[in-house]
Amino acid sequence: MFIFEQSSFVLKVPSKSAVFLLCTAIVFTEFWDAWAVELVDSGPQTMMKAQGDTVVVGCKFKLSPVDTGDLDIEWSLISPDTTQKDQMLVSYSGLSKYVHSETLLSKDMSFSSPDPSTGDASLSIAAVTPAHTGTYQCKVKKSPGVDTRKVSLVVMVKPSVPRCWVEGPQTEGEPVSLHCKSASGSGPLAYTWKRQSGPSGVSLEQKHDATGELKISNHSQSHAGLYLCEVTNAVGSERCQVHLRANRSANRAAVIVGTVIGCILLILILLLFIAVMYWKLRGRHRYDKELANDIREDVPPPESRPVSRRTTRSSGPSHHVTYDPLGGTELSWSDDVQSDLPSSKNQVYTPVQYDRKYGYAV
Repeated sequence: MFIFEQSSFVLKVPSKSAVFLLCTAIVFTEFWDAWAVELVDSGPQTMMKAQGDTVVVGCKFKLSPVDTGDLDIEWSLISPDTTQKDQMLVSYSGLSKYVHSETLLSKDMSFSSPDPSTGDASLSIAAVTPAHTGTYQCKVKKSPGVDTRKVSLVVMVKPSVPRCWVEGPQTEGEPVSLHCKSASGSGPLAYTWKRQSGPSGVSLEQKHDATGELKISNHSQSHAGLYLCEVTNAVGSERCQVHLRANRSANRAAVIVGTVIGCILLILILLLFIAVMYWKLRGRHRYDKELANDIREDVPPPESRPVSRRTTRSSGPSHHVTYDPLGGTELSWSDDVQSDLPSSKNQVYTPVQYDRKYGYAV
């Protein structure tokens, strides 16, 4: 090695053998890169697919004449946790294809090509679900060459058909708002409002709104028409329509007058009803009172007993009561009637008087 020294710097020149070895290494590296196993698939590194779609994750390769070993192809799901090992999905080795059943995801997976050794090791996944979201690695090995490729798959749910409706009185001069809402779908969801038909001169559009609401602060006839709402995400879109009317506002003075008149009529009806009920109740009370008086006036005095027991009184002015020994009936004697029974000549019988109020002899 030659060393050229100068006051400002020192230059070291490598020997001839070192230069030869360096050139040989560069040529060998370029030769190796040109002839080793190489993955040539130019598909996207990140794929976004809708739930239910069939997805093909590309992995195309070309071999080198210097690769003399057996061809091995492996598809695995990279674990997001670096401390966990990756999950093997499908593989190709010794002219045979294998599906590794230790994971439920692999049951819907297979090689898209009937013969992966022809240079197409792409992976086919049928009816993907959000559970298939992850990073997939394709590894192609044919000794001494080997190459890998990683693809990220994101499975999303398409937005469902949204529901469109109007909130507000749809009256001129009043605020009104149009609403659009999709019940399901992977976010972020973007809503776009467009007017399909209506009076010309006013164009109402609202794009990429996350709420799905279109507000109109001062509604007028020019805003009326048919509106279309479209909801989208990365994997799909759906639409709905709603018709916005513009009703003329009613005369507020007439509304107030009508309300007052209606209230007055209602009060009058209530007063009339109360008066009718009072009149009926009062007439019924008067009728019941008169009926009770009539009953008391028409009641006859109690009838005297035909034959009743009388108390026997002493001689003189007091009354005498005797009993019939045969029939057991009570007999009263008056001045005009004489008893057939033997009696004293000096004994006088007086008639029995009855008290009509209490119904017994006095």
